Amino acid sequence: MQHSWKRTFAIIWSGQFISLLSSSAVNFAIIIWLSLETGSAEVLAYAAIAALLPQTLIGPFAGVYIDRWDRKRTMIFADGFIAACTLVMSVLFYFGYSGLTFIYVLLALRSVGSAFHMPAMQASVPLLAPESELLRIGGINQVIQSVSSIAGPALGALAIGLMDIGYVLLLDIGGAVMAITSLLLVRIPNPEKDPKQQAGVKQVLRDLALGIRAVTSNKGISWLFGFSILATFCIMPVAVLFPLLTLQHFGGGKFEMSVIEVVWGIGMLVGGGLLGVFKPSLNKVIIINSMHILLGISLAVSGLLPASGFIFFTALTILGGVAASIYNASFTTVLQEKIDPAMLGRVFSMYFSIALLPSMIGLLSTGFIADNIGISLTFVILGSVISVVGIVSFFVPALMKLGVNNIPCAALAQEMNV
Repeated sequence: MQHSWKRTFAIIWSGQFISLLSSSAVNFAIIIWLSLETGSAEVLAYAAIAALLPQTLIGPFAGVYIDRWDRKRTMIFADGFIAACTLVMSVLFYFGYSGLTFIYVLLALRSVGSAFHMPAMQASVPLLAPESELLRIGGINQVIQSVSSIAGPALGALAIGLMDIGYVLLLDIGGAVMAITSLLLVRIPNPEKDPKQQAGVKQVLRDLALGIRAVTSNKGISWLFGFSILATFCIMPVAVLFPLLTLQHFGGGKFEMSVIEVVWGIGMLVGGGLLGVFKPSLNKVIIINSMHILLGISLAVSGLLPASGFIFFTALTILGGVAASIYNASFTTVLQEKIDPAMLGRVFSMYFSIALLPSMIGLLSTGFIADNIGISLTFVILGSVISVVGIVSFFVPALMKLGVNNIPCAALAQEMNV
């Protein structure tokens, strides 16, 4: 049994790695293209909104169907949809339709596919591996994402330098094909479903309400969601401004932008590797809070650096990558441990939506912030807020207890069968 789940993950990870690598290359190529073509913080912000808003709006409802549908097929169809949309956009670019509108449409359509793929993947993990291995698996997932983050920007920078953006998009199609192929080779179980369950609007809303109650009925999970949403609200504008900080404050170019992307990936690789190798027994909430503080410090200090401090900026970016990687893996593991697998699709989709929706406000104001406050000061302010979130989290008893008690919130799952 032990070797069986390891083999399944090895097959899935091989396909996902190629898919993540190609997606990382394409995403970075698009960022370079937008940054060099426009140099506008607003354009980068609108691109981020296009990539997130569809997923944010349909996420909660997508989660209901993820928990109803076969999760393997859901991931396959989501990957296929993303590949098909990318192919159409590539053809449009080939015939000369290369305006910003088409980039926004591409990112929006990819977001629809991601609304189904990402939560389905995360919700499948507890059904494939023993609970004791979830944090380690989370660490390995971060390692895979990190390697993709390291190699992807280099590949994307090379690709955009050698060919038009329309041809670069074809890389993502090849990655999607590999991901689908790996999924076809494995069996992914589904949680037990109520045979009387119907697909009507009332039932869908009832299932959505049960997913919400799976979070709100546990004060610790509610606090975890709240603090994570607040931190994400601050992180999103900063993430959009990273390329412009490199270009405008530190006077960098394509190479420097690639370096920052690579060292962020190195940091994530280190963080995921630490979790994958050591599987710490420390309270996961303590880890999450500490990583908020560390990430906030790295961002705030980056904004205080002089224009000649690019080397120090790269070091702080590595530190931020380590913190983000460990935080992501720990946060995901807490949800996988505390929420019944039958409702994980809804919970992950709901979190992505709730966390990202307020961030749209931050992204919409990114251009105003960059022009009136300054990119550097924005890093200082938002980084400081993220650190404060981490500090305050230590003083919430319900949240701190969450990382100690390993009893999952399975009681609500019984209500689904009532």
